[in-house]
Amino acid sequence: MSALPSAGIRRASLRRRIARGIAWLVLLLAAAAGLLIFGGTLWLRHAMRVSLPSLDGTLRAPGLQAAVSVRRDSHGVPHITAANLDDLIFAQGYVTAQDRLWQMDLLRRFAAGTLSEIMGERALEHDRLQRILEIPQAAQIAWDAMTPDEHRYLADYARGVNAWIAQAGDHLPAEFRLLRYRPQPWRPMDSVLTGMNLAQSLSTDFPHKLSREVIEQRLHSPAMLQDLYPVGSWRDHPPVSNQPDISAPQPIPQIPLDPSQTGVASAADILALEEQLGMRRAECPSCAAGSNNWVVSAAHSTTGTPLLSNDMHLDHTIPDPWYEAQLTGGGLDVAGVTMPGVPFVIVGHNQRIAWGFTLMYADIQDVYVEQTRGNQYRTAAGWQPIVRQREVIHVRGRGDVPIEVERTDHGPIITPLLPHEHRTLALRWTVYVPGGFTLPFCQLNSAQNWQQFRAALALLGGPPQNAVYADSDGNIGYQATGKIPFRPNGLAATPITDDTHEWQGWIPFDALPSSYNPPDGILATANARITPDGYPYPITLDWADPYRNERIWKVLESRPKFSPADMLALQNDIYSAVDLEIAQRLTYAIDHARHPDHRLRQAADILRAWNGQVTVSTAAATIVDAARAALWPMVLEPQLGNDWKLYHWYESAYVQEQIVTNQSPHWLPKKYSNWNEFLTAAVERGLDAEHAPEDLNNWHYGYVHPVEVEHPIYGLFPWLRSWTGTGVQPQSGDGTTVKQVMRSFGPSERLTVDFSNLDHTTLNIVIGQSGDPLSPHYMDQWPYWYNGTTFRLPFSAGAVQAAATHTLTLTP
Repeated sequence: MSALPSAGIRRASLRRRIARGIAWLVLLLAAAAGLLIFGGTLWLRHAMRVSLPSLDGTLRAPGLQAAVSVRRDSHGVPHITAANLDDLIFAQGYVTAQDRLWQMDLLRRFAAGTLSEIMGERALEHDRLQRILEIPQAAQIAWDAMTPDEHRYLADYARGVNAWIAQAGDHLPAEFRLLRYRPQPWRPMDSVLTGMNLAQSLSTDFPHKLSREVIEQRLHSPAMLQDLYPVGSWRDHPPVSNQPDISAPQPIPQIPLDPSQTGVASAADILALEEQLGMRRAECPSCAAGSNNWVVSAAHSTTGTPLLSNDMHLDHTIPDPWYEAQLTGGGLDVAGVTMPGVPFVIVGHNQRIAWGFTLMYADIQDVYVEQTRGNQYRTAAGWQPIVRQREVIHVRGRGDVPIEVERTDHGPIITPLLPHEHRTLALRWTVYVPGGFTLPFCQLNSAQNWQQFRAALALLGGPPQNAVYADSDGNIGYQATGKIPFRPNGLAATPITDDTHEWQGWIPFDALPSSYNPPDGILATANARITPDGYPYPITLDWADPYRNERIWKVLESRPKFSPADMLALQNDIYSAVDLEIAQRLTYAIDHARHPDHRLRQAADILRAWNGQVTVSTAAATIVDAARAALWPMVLEPQLGNDWKLYHWYESAYVQEQIVTNQSPHWLPKKYSNWNEFLTAAVERGLDAEHAPEDLNNWHYGYVHPVEVEHPIYGLFPWLRSWTGTGVQPQSGDGTTVKQVMRSFGPSERLTVDFSNLDHTTLNIVIGQSGDPLSPHYMDQWPYWYNGTTFRLPFSAGAVQAAATHTLTLTP
């Protein structure tokens, strides 16, 4: 019997030894992992340090004709001065590559569908998407349509980029070393591909036409469809009033519908495609890129000259989508934001004029359901063979993946992007047409007056934009620009199955909305409707929500004069008319509900006292946001089932406001006796879904809806994320405020041009000029953006010289 306790003791001792062994093993593994992380971080920091470019002294840059001066100010903004235009653009390519080479390489690969070459299978589906959409072919079409001068400037830029690549040698940006590859030489075509990225992100709406087709088949009520898909609103404030009366051509005959054209796309396929295209944001599925711009005349300015402001809203990225620069030489003297990989300034000012852009939301894509017979499709000229082309995607670590791309005369066949689709769907898009995508920024940068400005804009292909203008003579203007298909029989909201919606050229530039020196001295746009009632040409069915535009006009009409500081304050405005309207409706509903509990009564009290300002600390905006999110499935699911998720309309916030305020019986779910009970239930569901605290006063909006910007590579590693990104920070504003923000989306720059003294012009981007985390200019602009402040961009030779912290001379 004495052996039993002894055996138990031995087993216990053995367990303790095993436990100690496991503990030591875990400690050793943790230590090894820590050493590996520490060593890897040291290696990476060394790679970052040695890749920092030279900012002072003299460097030889073969390919230049004469010396070029590059002065960088305290924010790392290069002010480049050259003796001629070719050297100026060469130096722009060189300097931009110094700070943003890896970003530039990523952008051209993203557009061309060659990410798999460096990232392996994780990028394969993206590359397949780009090849099927024929983005490289679209870039070639744009290149072929360019003038010899435009080819020359792109070649100058490419020579500058390649001069930097050659000079950097083995000290390229750390991302290249981390991913173990070297960049290919920059080609002039790569600048077109880089620009094509922005065109694609700002104009890809065709999945919404597939979505609407499904919803229209599920929802048979014309009145309800009209509610869901309004075209404009009573809140709109177009920047123009009178337009020419131009009659439309007669329609062409219709071809009968064929059985091969029937059916609708799968909801799951559409949602997956929208996800792949980056069209759905988790925090706001219906939100989209937007921007603000406005200009006030000298009569409304405290400076006695026009003031022009622009903030373009895009996804936040590290590095920034924009790169600030001043270009002086060869007849140019222009400053503003440039696009890494593309020559010239996109938005900014020269010594005479200033300009800014917002997206017009013009409809420049159509989906055609082709009538097919075997390997042929029907055209007005008879049956034609479907064109097939073999593409090869090079995948790192796997080998080549061949795909077949097909097209009709409308464009590429996109059916392979929808696995369960049996119809032959072809995408027509302006970028597939010569002139549909252009880069006429040399003409824009050199324009000296309204007439030259409009002449430059007439060359701009797309995506279509709203441009505001001011000049040193005190003139202001607005011009819609871009190539917009002319569809004499109107726009198609769903895939086209007939031949009455064929494009017939472009809407004439001179017929696009325009205004010059309006009597009230104010012009503004914010993606909302820009056409007056009765405008003869169809531009889009889906304008943006009107709230930002309405707010801008109301503020600018509220008092006689504004200062540059007032312009910045308006860019940071966080009042939401729709949130306040819905808050009041929810308050009334709870007050008149039968049995609201304590938490709902507290919600009503918080909403009752709110002023519509979406501050960081407000609880009211958090309650409204949660209720609005809960409302959509509660309203749509009884009508559409699970297909309610397909609903998308850029004016969806306005749609929701109208449903809540009008309280039509056909939208009230049957399980609720009245709208007060229904809206109260929406608040309750929203609070539960978002895990609201017991005391709603502690539910602060800015902490529930923060901002976070990460580096696409370094952000994947927790030990690098903290010092290469912004971290999670509370923020004010939402998708309906002038300061339009979401977690990873918002104003990508803030510009105000002051013609009383161009050295007082202010401009900042979000993060910083450099793509290297060890550069002092990697994240030095973040505090300005985050805190809603800004800084001056020196322009005159004296101001640039005084602000210079580094001076680099490039010699032939």
